[in-house]
Amino acid sequence: MVNYWKSKVLPKIKKVFENKDKIAAAEACKEFEEAKEQYSVEFEEKKSEYEPKVVEIYEASPPEIKTLVKTPKASALKKNSPAVQKFLDELAKIEFPGSKPVCEAATKFGPGYVSGPIFFLFEKVSTFIVTEEVKTEEAAPPPAEAEAAAPPPAEKFEEEAKEKEIVVEVPAVPEKIETAACEPTKVEEAPPAPVVEPPKP
Repeated sequence: MVNYWKSKVLPKIKKVFENKDKIAAAEACKEFEEAKEQYSVEFEEKKSEYEPKVVEIYEASPPEIKTLVKTPKASALKKNSPAVQKFLDELAKIEFPGSKPVCEAATKFGPGYVSGPIFFLFEKVSTFIVTEEVKTEEAAPPPAEAEAAAPPPAEKFEEEAKEKEIVVEVPAVPEKIETAACEPTKVEEAPPAPVVEPPKP
């Protein structure tokens, strides 16, 4: 009798409750979709007010949540349900736009059933994170400057030392040779032949 209950009856009861959860979660997602535009407007109006609070919550979150915020995946959402729920609770505390209904739905049905609204919130949160990362990159020195500031490797010193040791000696050209080459060659003229007078008779 017990085996029959476990194998036949219990799975059917679970299936009924699961289907009810799915239907109710789908209804909650539909309601959220209708109000999504309103949440976006509210988010844009109070963006500067939310930024420091959201960044603080994000920084305190585990790596799994940080990865999920940047690259949302349904499988990872189900896998990290407790951490996701905690993250949603923190957003609800600061009254982040749309976080309260999403947090309530996730608590009732599980984050996996309300992935659409959760990813909407993650998308809004990620706008602050991208901004923070850009600021950090700007603060870091450019690679060219960093290389100039860093001491050169030992290999470079060895190469420079070898280059300095090799001295190519160019033989000096004597000045006389240079002068001789430059001056025109002088041709010595032969002395005039002596005039021989014929003998007188």
